[in-house]
Amino acid sequence: MLYFYNMMDTADKGSDDDRVFKALANPLRRRMLDALREAPRTTGEVCAALPEIDRTTVLQHLKVLEGAELVSGRRVGRERHLTLSPLPIKRIHDRWIGAYAQAAVDLLARLDDDG
Repeated sequence: MLYFYNMMDTADKGSDDDRVFKALANPLRRRMLDALREAPRTTGEVCAALPEIDRTTVLQHLKVLEGAELVSGRRVGRERHLTLSPLPIKRIHDRWIGAYAQAAVDLLARLDDDG
């Protein structure tokens, strides 16, 4: 059983999706992504947007977001500029949400045709 679990962790598609789902599961990280969706921000600006959390905790959450490739950062002098990388969310949508949403639309269309 343990061997099977470890194999799942190394699967390219599964581990990428797992990291994205893990990152999106936390409401603070979703708030960070919402802030970055509005505009790129520095690390300090992200910290200022979440005053109830200390800087170290914000940096830990950013590390999870970067590990899931939802956020990318680059240094500009002493600042670190962060931007949203929406492609992993699109991949999740295309793989999981889009297919289920289409099935629901098809079901509603059939119900409408039967009625």
